[in-house]
Amino acid sequence: MVTPMNRRQLFETALAVGLPGALNRAAAQAPPDWGGPVLDIHLHPHKEPESTFAHIEGSGVAKAVLLTNISAEASAKAAVEKYPGRFVRFTAVDAAKPDAADILRKSLNGGAIGMGELKSHVRIDGPEMRRIFDLAAELQVPVLFHISEVPQFPGEGVYNTPIQGLPAVLKAHPKTTFIGHADAFWANVSAEVPGDVPYPSGRIKPGGLTDRMLADHPNLHGDLSANSGRNALGRDTDFMAGFLARHQSKLMFGCDCSCRDGRGTGQSSQQPLIKGKCVARETLTALKQLTPPEIFRKITWENGARLLKIKA
Repeated sequence: MVTPMNRRQLFETALAVGLPGALNRAAAQAPPDWGGPVLDIHLHPHKEPESTFAHIEGSGVAKAVLLTNISAEASAKAAVEKYPGRFVRFTAVDAAKPDAADILRKSLNGGAIGMGELKSHVRIDGPEMRRIFDLAAELQVPVLFHISEVPQFPGEGVYNTPIQGLPAVLKAHPKTTFIGHADAFWANVSAEVPGDVPYPSGRIKPGGLTDRMLADHPNLHGDLSANSGRNALGRDTDFMAGFLARHQSKLMFGCDCSCRDGRGTGQSSQQPLIKGKCVARETLTALKQLTPPEIFRKITWENGARLLKIKA
């Protein structure tokens, strides 16, 4: 990883040689300095560990949680082993599988430190998810879930709905640590949520369900990753500055980025805020603009490190 000293030396060298555009090229290649270590709680492992590592290096991230479907567990394990201290891994499986809890238990006993991203075509308050929530409480690991109520392409369906059922789940499973993520979770920062738009725009109406759940339930945390998190941060900056301050001890940075290098190369999303860009860089930049340094540090390192018992 390029240190601040190395970055300065890189710029000085570019200036010294006097090549046209050398300084601009050096600045473009150097990873950003976020003023301290950053923990990304939502990165999916690439097939090759080198590519997964390139993403955190390029985006200036110190450590990342690899959210790993059981089918990709070998890739995540390879990254953890090849780059000591830079990755930890969660585990996930389709909750609809009859043996889902057994699969997750085995993976957790094999080194995973949490469950996620749980993304299934089942109800959030149904028996499939409840047995997983019970397992998380038993093993004392967090559960990161995807909750989406608006299909984004034909045949996609919805995941872990309805969000209106989530408060009862949080109350019924007080010993389970939940981490909310995705379209419905972040659309509901507002009390007005259109039923057919995954990423609402415009002013946020106070009193949204997500805002209330974070305030009312100690076992709920928020994952600011993906276009859903980035969209929420950008749609009403005045409201979101207050939201981040209110829930500063319960929110965590994540990227859920599809780019290959932490600079936007290969970004597949067509959403305006992140098209052609690295979601990690975009979200971290937005958080810096919306928070004072002490809250930025909580959201980008301290909260996740405390929850997952991660050391710098």
